[in-house]
Amino acid sequence: MPDNDLLPLLRERLLGTYSPLLADTTASLLFTAGGMANWTIEIDRGRALAKRGGPANPTTTVRAPLRVLDDVVSGERSGIEAFLAGDLTVRGNLALALQLDGLFSGDSSDHTRTFTRATSAAGIETFYLEAGPVDAAPVVLVHGLGATNASMLPLIAALSKDFHVLAPDLPGHGGTQAMGDAHRAEFLGGWLLAFLEQTCTEPAVLVGNSLGGRSALEAALISPAAVRGLVLLCPAVAFRKLRQFVPLVRLVRNEIAALPIKLPRSVAMRFLRGLFADPTRLADAWYDAAIDEFMRVFNIRANRLAIFSALRHVYLDEPFGESGFWDRLPTLQPPALFLWGDHDNLVPAGFGRFVAEALPQAESVVIESCGHVPQFEHPELTARLTRDFIAALPTVAAAKL
Repeated sequence: MPDNDLLPLLRERLLGTYSPLLADTTASLLFTAGGMANWTIEIDRGRALAKRGGPANPTTTVRAPLRVLDDVVSGERSGIEAFLAGDLTVRGNLALALQLDGLFSGDSSDHTRTFTRATSAAGIETFYLEAGPVDAAPVVLVHGLGATNASMLPLIAALSKDFHVLAPDLPGHGGTQAMGDAHRAEFLGGWLLAFLEQTCTEPAVLVGNSLGGRSALEAALISPAAVRGLVLLCPAVAFRKLRQFVPLVRLVRNEIAALPIKLPRSVAMRFLRGLFADPTRLADAWYDAAIDEFMRVFNIRANRLAIFSALRHVYLDEPFGESGFWDRLPTLQPPALFLWGDHDNLVPAGFGRFVAEALPQAESVVIESCGHVPQFEHPELTARLTRDFIAALPTVAAAKL
């Protein structure tokens, strides 16, 4: 390749490529090497064509030094790894960038790469990321409310060396189809079990953050045989107090989110940074990518309805009684590790005391100087604790005895 031209390599890598995941997509992805040169991939219903120059309004912009772009396009380096290392930035449609990275990764037998997939789970077209050896023990990562599977990228990179890692988008989030159902815990737990049935040949370890943690818990309560163990990262749990607004929230219909709500980007950014004990631990480029993806998803009416429905039902989740979360929690059978952030303003670490009362056999760790997203704020510690927990689990064969 000429020293300053990525086009021949792009055309070589895309020649004859067709992605079913992009079959309904018309988009443009701009590669820019710090202002030195621009190249565009035009996507038209699953086919991709590369050319020089840049479009006026690209769907996604990938910016990096030319050597980094060359390594990513050639498949010598994962675009996700370059993004996490801060060597590459993404603006616009992050899901599209992940799908293109899967195309450049090449042979799906390469265990060091992350690939984009789709399956039908409970009748819902579900988009997910897959990495690691397919014959290894399955670990399924489930993100939180309003996020996408991109929020689990640090754990994908850390765990895929030894495990078969899958990270789906929740219904109505990222690339997964939005449904009209009420997005209560039972619905999400049932969808997750259907996803496991489609993608895993043995019981999986579920790692869930926030709403993903509540969904994982529900799946384990419904069908403990499908779950080998649980790692719950600041899981959304039923409110025990402050329930005086439940009657009012019950009256609010999900359809209110169908209104053309204009959420200022600055408000979304302020909320996102508030999820961290020390927001400066993450580069500004990551915040920009995350907000771009949230705004893209939130501006789609069906997704907005799903997100609002899930938010309502987090608050409406019954705490006590026959169907109450806290009265059902002691029946949880799979081993569980709970990780809490001592600076988490959404799910305070104080909930750990009630979990310990309900599940004295479960492990519980409070991470210092941590907010609501430990997998990004303390990625190495979160990955180590997850690995240690999985290593201590009985084998699948032993668990069946």
